[in-house]
Amino acid sequence: HPRIPASPHPRIPAQIYYHDIGDYHTREKKLELVSTFGSMTRLPLQELTPNEHGDWISARNEGFAELIPLQSNKNYDTTAQSFFIVDSPGSQSNRDIWVYDFSKAKLLYKVSSTINVYNSEVDRLTNTSEVQLTSDFVIKDDTLISWSSSLLGHLEKRRKIRLNESLVMIGLYRPFTKQYIYFEDLLIHRKGQSPRFGLDKSLDNRVISVVGLGTKDFSLIMTKLIPDVMLHFNSQVFPLYYYEPAPSTQADMFSASATGGDGFIRRDGVSDWILAQARAAYGATVSKEDIFYYVYGFLHSPDYRTTYANDLKKMLPRLPLVERAADFWAFSQAGQALAGLHVDYEQVPAHPQVQVNGAESGFFAVEKMRFPAKDRKDTIIYNSAITVSHIPAAAYEYVVNGKSAIEWVMERYAVTTHKESGIVNDPNDWAREVGNPRYILDLLLSVIHVSTQTVAIVAGLPRVVGE
Repeated sequence: HPRIPASPHPRIPAQIYYHDIGDYHTREKKLELVSTFGSMTRLPLQELTPNEHGDWISARNEGFAELIPLQSNKNYDTTAQSFFIVDSPGSQSNRDIWVYDFSKAKLLYKVSSTINVYNSEVDRLTNTSEVQLTSDFVIKDDTLISWSSSLLGHLEKRRKIRLNESLVMIGLYRPFTKQYIYFEDLLIHRKGQSPRFGLDKSLDNRVISVVGLGTKDFSLIMTKLIPDVMLHFNSQVFPLYYYEPAPSTQADMFSASATGGDGFIRRDGVSDWILAQARAAYGATVSKEDIFYYVYGFLHSPDYRTTYANDLKKMLPRLPLVERAADFWAFSQAGQALAGLHVDYEQVPAHPQVQVNGAESGFFAVEKMRFPAKDRKDTIIYNSAITVSHIPAAAYEYVVNGKSAIEWVMERYAVTTHKESGIVNDPNDWAREVGNPRYILDLLLSVIHVSTQTVAIVAGLPRVVGE
C-alpha cells in the first residue's frame, strides 16, 4: 500500500465544548431551549476533557471501583470475590411475535405454523443442488416466519423441529406482564442460563433482573418466571440458586446445597466469599438468602442510585457491605418485602383509596387503557364501562425500566397488531384462559398498590451517603 503523505498542516489539539439543556426533552423543546440564546456566542459552554476512562460527560465516581462487584469474572467460579458466582442475560427469542402470546392456544397455533414453514425449508434445502447463502435461499415472508442467525444455522445443519406442547411455559415479558412462551432450543435465539436456573422447570428459585448498559436510569425487578432480555434493556439476571443434574447414583446429600428434587441438585448463586465477609461483619446467623435480599434492597437505595448514576450507565452494579449491622438487616428485610410485592404482585389487594366505577356492568375486556388527559393520572379509563379513580400520585413514583409500573400495565395490556406479521395479541385471551374475566382490572388495581407500598419501603431505607 502506498504511504499516505503527511499533512502539511500542523496537528492542533481539539477543543470540545458542551452545553447541557437537560434530559427527556422532545426535539421541538430542545430547539426552543437553544433558540432562546439567540446565537452561539451567547450560549453558555463548558470545555470537555475526557478522564482516564474516556468519559467526556457523565464522569464516573472514583469510589465505585472500590465496591464489591455483583458479577463474577467467570460464571460458576465458586472462589469468586463477588456477590454472585453466576449471571446471565435474559431469554432472547429474536421472534417474539411467534413465541410469545397471551393465549396458550393461539401460541401453539402460531408455533405449529412457523415450524411447518421452517421444516419445509429444511426439506427444500436438502433437495436442492444450488450453492448459495442460506439467507438468500430461504423464503422471506414475515407473515410466515422470522429468521435469525441461529435459526439459519440450524437450517444449514438440516435440523428439524417437532411441536411439543410441554415447552409452553410462562415468562415475564415486560414488568408486571406475563405471557406464554414457547421455550424451545431452536426457536429461542439465546436462552442464556435460564435452564440452569430451573426457571423452565418450575424449580424453586428467584432471580434479580437488572438493566443492561447504555440506558439513562438504573432499574431492577425480581421474578420467579423466565425473564425476557428486554424485561429491562439488555437485562442481566442474578439467581438465588442454580441447578445441576443429579448423578445417576445417589446425590451428595451432605454437601452445602440441598437437593432440588426432580433429578436436580440445587446450588447457591450467592458466593461463599461474600457469605464469609458478611458473617465476619454482621454475625454467624447471616445466610446467603439474607445477602440475596440485601442486594435487592440496597439496589433500590435512592442515595446509591444518585451517587453512582453515571457508573450504573456504564457498568453492572458494585455494592458495599454497609458498616452497621442494623443497616444490613434493614436492607435485607426491605429487600424481602419488596421481593414479596414484585414476585407475587397478582396477590396484592387493591389500594383502599382507589375507587372503581362501572364494574357492576360485568364488562371487563380492554382495548387500550388511557388517562382522561395527559396531565391527569389520578384516573384511568379502563374501558367504555369502567373507570379507576383516586389513584395516589405517589404510585407513579415507582418506575421500572423507564416508566411507572402502572403505565407498563396500561401499555402492555392492550390489544395490538404486529405490523410485519399481522398477528394480533390480545391480553383478554389470558383472562379467558385463566378463567377470571376481571384478571386485567384486578392486575391494574394490584400494581397500583404494589407501587405505593414500594415507594413507602424505599423511603424508609437507611441512608448510605458516603458508604
